[in-house]
Amino acid sequence: MIVNKHCRALLFKRLPKHCRQLKYFSSSSSDEYDLVVIGGGSGGLACAKAASQLDKKVAVLDFVTPSTQGTTWGLGGTCVNVGCIPKKLMHHAALLGQAVKDARAYGWNVSDQVQNDWATLSTAVQSHVKSLNWGHRVQLHNKGVEYINGLGSFVDAKTVKVTDQNGKERHLRTKHAVIAVGVKPYIPSEIPGALEYAISSDDLFWLKKSPGKTLMVGASYIALECGGFLNGLGIDTTIMVRSRPLRQFDQQMAGLVADYMESEGTRFLKTCVPVSIDKNREGQLVVKYEDLSNRQIQEEIFDTVMFATGRHAVIKNINLEGIGVKIDEGAQKIIGDHDNDHERTNVPNIYAIGDILHRRPELTPVAIMAGQMLAERLFGGSQLQMNYDLVPTTVFTPLEYGVVGMSEEEATSKYGKDSIEVYHAFYTPLEFVVPQRKASHCYIKAVCFEDRVLGLHLIGPNAGEVIQGFSVALRCGATWSGISRSVGIHPTSAEEVVKLHITKRSGLDPTVTGC
Repeated sequence: MIVNKHCRALLFKRLPKHCRQLKYFSSSSSDEYDLVVIGGGSGGLACAKAASQLDKKVAVLDFVTPSTQGTTWGLGGTCVNVGCIPKKLMHHAALLGQAVKDARAYGWNVSDQVQNDWATLSTAVQSHVKSLNWGHRVQLHNKGVEYINGLGSFVDAKTVKVTDQNGKERHLRTKHAVIAVGVKPYIPSEIPGALEYAISSDDLFWLKKSPGKTLMVGASYIALECGGFLNGLGIDTTIMVRSRPLRQFDQQMAGLVADYMESEGTRFLKTCVPVSIDKNREGQLVVKYEDLSNRQIQEEIFDTVMFATGRHAVIKNINLEGIGVKIDEGAQKIIGDHDNDHERTNVPNIYAIGDILHRRPELTPVAIMAGQMLAERLFGGSQLQMNYDLVPTTVFTPLEYGVVGMSEEEATSKYGKDSIEVYHAFYTPLEFVVPQRKASHCYIKAVCFEDRVLGLHLIGPNAGEVIQGFSVALRCGATWSGISRSVGIHPTSAEEVVKLHITKRSGLDPTVTGC
């Protein structure tokens, strides 16, 4: 649902008066709470709502610190505002562009001059995001959670100070506190001009006009996803890679993803790092960069430079050191797993969920489930802990990469190369046949130890939809023999998983032919 500003105003007037006061400090006479959640992202909201449903008094604090370019947004955290949601919508917009090209081969009379209009796209995406911001506020009210638009920090283990944008302070006493402040993009300050001129993913989705010729610095999934949809929208896009793409993922799969992007027009500057960024008289960005292979300094002009070089935890302003919460000095993230509780810190009544927690997947569904389960343990008598194994994810590059479980490298390291079996296949999605689209990068592999599936990887259209189903099967104990004896749905890409039968060890050609 898209809610424009006039509709929001009308809805606002129709809400009960106490709901309309959500954006201000509550007029509640008591500042004693069962739970205070610092952070209004997916995990924090899920935890707060679950606790409130268990008849507990809950407050959730959220304050968005502007990006280096001054971008800010509403309630809902990274995923809703500057992550999963706008990213997937823009990814889909790029896929529609490819579909228009394919349509001609299927008999549709489509012009060769089809172009994307960034202003139309960004307005639609931003309108949807704003409707989600509003929806979250209404949900909090309906579930009895007090929303406070302010910056939270600890005075002591059971007192949280809240400061609003005008500097007004309020102290909340609480039995339990949950830290769910997440992480934010990192732009290296040591590169002259980077903080002044470069943007991050926090800014990209809120640009009012096309970024134009864009340099994407970094090779993480964020860099490849954003670079992929920009190229798909017809924008001149270059990705600068210091070492290797998607280095935290299976490297064979990562190589295929990057190779496909390059073959489709995304330019890669390999083994290069930026040295400086400056602005010329025309307002364009002059980037000097070093080629690490030959130590030569080169220069090129771009309209936009975006850094996707990692994300840092938002912990500086919440006084963790003052109350003794332990953090990992390297990652600057909170250490959990105290007293056999995965989310509890070393301070007994303080917990952490989501991206802020050390050695946990930085994924929205993980934060949501962890938050809900934590609330049920604190207030519902549950003993169940969040299970962080076999968590699926998808990289939404032009050819999507879906994965659940171990990479081939991880499996080899843990069990030994001779002890694992890798079943694999190159396949052609039926949709690619008529328009004669390149399918040489569509690939599946299952990494197995004995009859146990350690990891399942798929590159191709709708990879996320395919892997989701198989991840549920693996969570429920599916074995390789069980998967390989299942009947496929024909003709689908997903059926290629259950048809896998050629091993890497055999040396046979894994290319699927015929039906």
